[in-house]
Amino acid sequence: MDPTRKFVKHVKRVVFKVGTAVVTRDDGRLAVGRVGAIFEQLEELNSQGYEIILVTSGAVGAGRQRLKYRRLVNSSFADLQKPQVEIDGKACAAVGQNGLMALYDNLFSQLDVTSSQLLVTDNDFKSPDFRMQLSETVDTLLSLRSIPIFNENDAISTRRAPYEDSSGIFWDNDSLAALLALELKADLLVLLSDVEGLYSGPPSDPHSKLINTYIKEKHEGLITFGDKSRVGRGGMHAKVKAAVHAADSGTPVIITSGFAADNITKVLHGQRIGTLFHKDSHLWITLTDVGAREMALAARECSRKLQSIPSHERRKILLDIATALEEKESAIKAENDADVSAARKAGYDDSLVSRLLLKPGKIAALAKSIRTIADMKEPIGQILSRTELADGLVLEKTSCPLGVLLIVFESRPDALVQIAALAIRSGNGLLLKGGKEANRSNAILHKIITSVIPDTVGKKLIGIVTSREEIPDLLKLDDVIDLVIPRGSNYLVSQIKNTTKIPVLGHADGICHVYVDKSANMDMARHIVVDAKLDYPAACNAMETLLVHQDLTTSTGFQELLVELKHEGVSLYGGPRASSLFNIAFADSFHHEYNSKACTIEVVDDVQDAIDHIHKHGSGHTECIVTEDQEVAEYFLHQVDSAAVFLNASTRFCDGARFGLGAEVGISTSKIHARGPVGVEGLLTTRWVLRGTGQVVKGDKGVDYTHKKLALD
Repeated sequence: MDPTRKFVKHVKRVVFKVGTAVVTRDDGRLAVGRVGAIFEQLEELNSQGYEIILVTSGAVGAGRQRLKYRRLVNSSFADLQKPQVEIDGKACAAVGQNGLMALYDNLFSQLDVTSSQLLVTDNDFKSPDFRMQLSETVDTLLSLRSIPIFNENDAISTRRAPYEDSSGIFWDNDSLAALLALELKADLLVLLSDVEGLYSGPPSDPHSKLINTYIKEKHEGLITFGDKSRVGRGGMHAKVKAAVHAADSGTPVIITSGFAADNITKVLHGQRIGTLFHKDSHLWITLTDVGAREMALAARECSRKLQSIPSHERRKILLDIATALEEKESAIKAENDADVSAARKAGYDDSLVSRLLLKPGKIAALAKSIRTIADMKEPIGQILSRTELADGLVLEKTSCPLGVLLIVFESRPDALVQIAALAIRSGNGLLLKGGKEANRSNAILHKIITSVIPDTVGKKLIGIVTSREEIPDLLKLDDVIDLVIPRGSNYLVSQIKNTTKIPVLGHADGICHVYVDKSANMDMARHIVVDAKLDYPAACNAMETLLVHQDLTTSTGFQELLVELKHEGVSLYGGPRASSLFNIAFADSFHHEYNSKACTIEVVDDVQDAIDHIHKHGSGHTECIVTEDQEVAEYFLHQVDSAAVFLNASTRFCDGARFGLGAEVGISTSKIHARGPVGVEGLLTTRWVLRGTGQVVKGDKGVDYTHKKLALD
């Protein structure tokens, strides 16, 4: 199922509109075979419990064809030599409606479906009593599994120039269908046309492309429509106008072909056919619609605009985001609750659900961290060093944004907020791909954040990717995207590293160790170990392996520590030495990230043995030693080759906010570029600015190099 069509899983009441071009042939006669195929699909949906409402055109066209034939039969040769007067449209409608409904009733009867006819005019809807009665009648018919069939009663309509006047409540059957979809609270409106959907230009133009998702901000005013329908009133232009109105009012609309076999069934299965109109479509700018390169280039262009505005304006964007998040907290909570509920129903493990949940106070904490980032010193264009190369020739090393970042993350919607804030502060464009389990949370957060980005920068500064299938196209853009930061499972990180030429920043595993040395204060050790494991077991900086000096294995303090861990519900697994000493289950592997209330314990001979164990089985994330021996402490701190090494402090302190970075895009175990928690500085690179007074190299004979370090202004 296409991710933008997932909403169809919850659809029950559907309005289908069939146009004149669908129900009639080129010669004006009714297209019995085509209508029959459509009705077979409607019968199947009806039997599955869908509530089907049909709006049909074609009465005028069908009536005109019959009346022309009847006039021909009843005319003399002399009559035929006279100029032929166009038959009155109202008379055509009266005759055609009779034949149309006779055909419909016959076809539905063959399928054992009961249908019902409701003819309406524009004036009818001016009456509140009519609207109420209409709704009650339709509800009754649907409860009896009858399919109501609507048509505008052109035979008695009093509206002048009905084909041109668009000032009424509705002005054709497309706008009638949209009106009924809203009036009858339909979950979906499907407009069946004689083409596959909305194209970027006339369908006959070979350069025109089918638009899968209509995005008002992108497509409005840019679509070139072809001629009007060969038989209907307004063609595609009328359908789009009706679709936009319905979608903006809350009813999704799909325009698709009524000629293609099984298109109706495909729509209700969520397949990517036709053109979708949805009030949230601006959140679904998928790569299929705009292209991977176009999305990345748009982010880059917006990032350059972001860099060009004054620092105080970038700061204001962040402050506006913080305020908007606080104001929309209830809406965010509702979407997050829906994601969490769906994740639990789907059977996701507790650690993922824990990362997915935005706990009480989280939005306030995020807003606070954004304001902290906003108040940081301007990071862009900072002079990091100044060197006089020669008299009048000064070289400056300055900070600058990386360009475009692609962040692929799982579970944690709060990561989206942190990453967006850091990207804006550092002047980078951003493409985000969150896990499907957080789709609703990510969508509303993205909408809130981009809503406050001014037009001088552009909302495409931050793009959101909705489907995993779109990631490979982005990973090929090493000439446009400057850095990929994956935040998720070992599999996710490894897969990305193996499939792209773009530099990748991050860590695959968080195998964090706490080593309790023989000189440790056991009360301190107990507090640190319990916090490192239990403060947030699903975090990448939570302790996964506890190493203990062999001299402590029988000590009262260590035994009490084991008892407390068990009391708190921690499952203990042991290495070869610990499993037998403490009578606990044998650990299958030392290189295992539990992300839950579980950890591995192993006994080591001394600090060197602990260091060797960490280097062999660790992931280079965060390690801690608990000791009162300063010599041992310094040896551990200098010898352990990890991104973060702590003395007498919980591994949970390895965090961008706790380090004073405001937030983090992730924690890197790489040794190139940024390492450890990555904040604003980790999203910057450098460039050299050389200021001269006309110097040339000339074989280095004309320059007297001084290479003198200059003070920073």
